[in-house]
Amino acid sequence: RIGELCALQWRDIHFESGTLQVSKTILRIQKEDRDKGKKTQVLISRPKTDSSNRLIPLPGVLLEFLRNFRQESEFYLEPRMCLEKYKKILKKAGLESHTFHTLRHTFATRCVEKGFDPKSLSEILGHANINTTLKNYVHPSIDLKKEQMDRLEQVSVWGQNKGQNKEKKTGTA
Repeated sequence: RIGELCALQWRDIHFESGTLQVSKTILRIQKEDRDKGKKTQVLISRPKTDSSNRLIPLPGVLLEFLRNFRQESEFYLEPRMCLEKYKKILKKAGLESHTFHTLRHTFATRCVEKGFDPKSLSEILGHANINTTLKNYVHPSIDLKKEQMDRLEQVSVWGQNKGQNKEKKTGTA
């Protein structure tokens, strides 16, 4: 979530244990001011749900990348600026515009494609229920569906006989 990302500080990354602590979020809310009209205000608060407060293991390659940028300062990212940067990156890469939240869906889908345990993935995403992850965040491609169906070859009579037929054709039985 963009609010969780923007609320991260260097102290939330535990290089020793290789984990990231998500414990806060940044929200920009409308604030009514009698003299100045409508204004917005940035608030730092607890994450969306109890399960959103989580410890996420980070892959070694990401930890090494982050070490190169580690700083002593503890500032927050401004959500609007983060969104503007994201849109510029998409445009520069020649990609169509997508919401920032689309990254969570893409991440979830790629993780499932790589064989992630769905319960672990659900907890990494901060979902209280695994059904939220599988129903709303994972979008399997036709290639993944085909790959899954091809696994049936290993348990089917036709698939088991397939290897035997090859041996008979080549004369190596």
